[in-house]
Amino acid sequence: MRRAERTTVSTPRLAGVVRSGSSVAALPRRDRVFIASCILLITALAWAYLVHLDHQMSSSVEPAPVMAKMGMMMDAPWGAPDVFFTFVMWAVMMVGMMSATATPVLLLFAEIHARRAERSVAIAVLLFGLGYITVWLGFSASAALAQWALHQAALLSSQMAASSPRLGGTILIVAGAYQLTPAKGACLRHCQSPLGFLMSNWRDGARGALQMGLRHGSYCLGCCWALMCVLFVVGIMNLAWVGVLTAFILLEKVGRTGARVARIGGVIMVAFGIVFVAS
Repeated sequence: MRRAERTTVSTPRLAGVVRSGSSVAALPRRDRVFIASCILLITALAWAYLVHLDHQMSSSVEPAPVMAKMGMMMDAPWGAPDVFFTFVMWAVMMVGMMSATATPVLLLFAEIHARRAERSVAIAVLLFGLGYITVWLGFSASAALAQWALHQAALLSSQMAASSPRLGGTILIVAGAYQLTPAKGACLRHCQSPLGFLMSNWRDGARGALQMGLRHGSYCLGCCWALMCVLFVVGIMNLAWVGVLTAFILLEKVGRTGARVARIGGVIMVAFGIVFVAS
């Protein structure tokens, strides 16, 4: 009951603050540049790691020695270190793919905090980002376990892609079908409207910033988890496809025709999935 009362009080106050000026106007330019630069640096470091990893794999005639250095043996049962390094790979990949999509909501969140004259904007943004990335770390753990299970069942190729056309086709059909569901549409709408999300989910204080990050991350995960599963079909470390999926996610979330892009992508995935299964 106390939480409900807090939300009803905060939302009108937040609406008044938002109406008082243009977007990001109250946030000092120095803070805007600092936040954007941090996101850019984190994204660049994540991609640099992925490119380095891909170079290590492609520069070796046999992939197994390189994977052994990473702790991921492709031709032997995995142990705890293998699963851990796989988790690290997925976590870095999710940071590289999703950081850019979080930039609008982080900047708007910082602007509202500045207008409300609350405590340190940097700490609040950091906590919001921590909550957001925690959700994707959870997904990375699940993806690493799924990869381990597929490896144990000998269903992954040396390129870390589904070795069975039926399995690959099934993944594409499921992922494409999800793109057409109301759940996908609802999560996508939250991601497309950072202001709407903040207006309806605002929480005060440091704990509130963390909770909002977790909640926004959950909507983002609900929007994109199926697209991430496509990596099991095209190759988990296929950086060309990682880039394509990143661009597709940005089109979904930033473009005005995001919902249409999502549906078209879903239809295409289902069609290719059927072809894979039939073959």
